[in-house]
Amino acid sequence: MSADDSFVAQIIIVPFNFPPIGFAMCDGQIMPISGNTALFSLLGTTYGGNGLTNFGLPNLQGRIPIGAGAGPGITNRDLGETGGVEQVTLTANEIPPHTHLVKEVPLSLPAGDAVNTYNPVGSYHGAAASDKLYSTTAGTNVTAKLQHNLNAAPGPTAPVNNLQPYMTINYAIALRGVFPPRT
Repeated sequence: MSADDSFVAQIIIVPFNFPPIGFAMCDGQIMPISGNTALFSLLGTTYGGNGLTNFGLPNLQGRIPIGAGAGPGITNRDLGETGGVEQVTLTANEIPPHTHLVKEVPLSLPAGDAVNTYNPVGSYHGAAASDKLYSTTAGTNVTAKLQHNLNAAPGPTAPVNNLQPYMTINYAIALRGVFPPRT
């Protein structure tokens, strides 16, 4: 494919690091209007430039192209609009509240511990108020269900990667060729 066989401003994908003859890389470079009037008439200043002496080419370095316009449930995107970020730091409002349930743990403790190491006051949460961790008979083991729900607010967050899987490739735009007919 040569530029002469392409539409002016047609963008092609190339797997090498240079533009073919008659093309330029889509790297946001500023082009003079003189000598590129057909291309300027299609792009205008959508991608940069002052519109008097120069204009910009699309910059697809580190970006993926998406179609302009909108669809059902999709936000409108204008031609030349850029957006997106590589990393996002979530806020507490973006992390839903949640609960971690500690499963029931049967616990058997020897009664009559003289130094109270197995049953320190306030250290064990019974599943119900009726669950007691004592016995009136020395040398008897007692059993209680330990169960507790843990609720915590989300803490500070680190940025998370927001990139979809990708492969790096180059985009080139035709500087000359057939002027695209309007339908």
